[in-house]
Amino acid sequence: MRYVSTRGQSPSVGFVDATLAGLAPDGGLYVPETWPSFTHAEIADFAGKPYDHVATRVLAKFVEDEIPAEVLAEMCSEAYASFTDASVVPVHQIAPGGFIAELYHGPSLAFKDVAMQLLARLSDFVLARERRTQTILCATSGDTGGAAVEAFRGRSNTKIVAMFPDGRISEVQRRFMTTAIEANVRCVAVAGTFDDCQAILKTSLSDQALKQAVGLSAVNSINFARIVAQAVYYFTTAVAIGAPHRKVAFAVPSGNFGDGFAGWMAKRMGLPISQIVIATNANDILARAFQDGRYVRGGVAATQSPAMDIQSASNFERLYFESVRRDGVETARAFKAFGDVGVIDIPPAALAAMRETFVGVGISESETSRTLVGTLNETGQLIDPHTAVGVAAWRRNRGLPDPVIILSTAHAAKFPEAVSAATGVTPALPAAAKGLWDRPERFDRLPADAEAIQAYVRAFAEP
Repeated sequence: MRYVSTRGQSPSVGFVDATLAGLAPDGGLYVPETWPSFTHAEIADFAGKPYDHVATRVLAKFVEDEIPAEVLAEMCSEAYASFTDASVVPVHQIAPGGFIAELYHGPSLAFKDVAMQLLARLSDFVLARERRTQTILCATSGDTGGAAVEAFRGRSNTKIVAMFPDGRISEVQRRFMTTAIEANVRCVAVAGTFDDCQAILKTSLSDQALKQAVGLSAVNSINFARIVAQAVYYFTTAVAIGAPHRKVAFAVPSGNFGDGFAGWMAKRMGLPISQIVIATNANDILARAFQDGRYVRGGVAATQSPAMDIQSASNFERLYFESVRRDGVETARAFKAFGDVGVIDIPPAALAAMRETFVGVGISESETSRTLVGTLNETGQLIDPHTAVGVAAWRRNRGLPDPVIILSTAHAAKFPEAVSAATGVTPALPAAAKGLWDRPERFDRLPADAEAIQAYVRAFAEP
């Protein structure tokens, strides 16, 4: 299996090199040269199987012989052993036709753990085998950073610098990063938005001298291994409610569009998904793109669902590439224009292809609050604000003929202020996370400036 850049100007690479690089040299994102697939019978065989078994089967399609089969199986087993629910991603019904998939039973109480715990083990294996080290620069809107720190803290072959937008994430999210005491971890509060952090990350990954000096890599969802790992729970949750014998739909709270593209990928591999509802908050660049055919960057608004406060969704580039029939020249042109002027007019044929799977819905702050209260009153369950955005989008589309699985991306206790303000109930932190409040924080503050961040990374990571 070879991997190509969405911008068409980089040589193809194998899975291991795509994983360690994160971003292609031409600035594009890696995708498989050809998409693998599962038969109806193979998907049906996932029913009743442990989560790590399904993960191994899905990953094997992309890894092939680059990692021995028994080693891959052991990685998957270890990655999900720490999750507090035996099914890893449990599914339960909240209303006729509506189901919630709980993606927050990992160490940092967010869906990013599902991929990050596996990615850390993949990286460890490859780095040890090749006698290499790496430095991870991570840009987070809240949850990726905590999951990355939990996954990579204390690992001898990896150093990690986690950037987050200062004052724009919840205290619980911040503490999952900043209370780490291991010497291989640094955290940086950036005076800007997540989009600023993400732009710094992409600029840094394009700096070949920096990459060579510190072995720079990324674990954001620009890293294709993250997307593969996230596609697994589309298969397990869909099979749990009757796929592939019937079609299913999904409602996905979306910021950087990694989860959304993982769903497209699962469908491309044979999972019978009829529709994916992309649910955004006030930062509705994706919802507007699918509705109007224009991908237009706006100002970033601070909301009660901060992990979605994004106006530049990196993984949209992968979908655009697929929708323009894998035309790397066109994709490079479009995203250079987006970088320059903040607008892409999606070609009509490409928009039609996107709409075969996706519908976009923007949810207001007041509707998010009402959904938090309504879900508690109707089901007795506290959900977090991001999940509430997904539930609200599903309610707007309740006429769908197929059952809908709403991805619940974080534990309500990661956003106690927002949940309490809306419902009057303060969610309790799970026992495993209560020590966060007893530990001192450690982080630095820097401007939203690529040169300043790069100098910081060099000072920390160079031998």
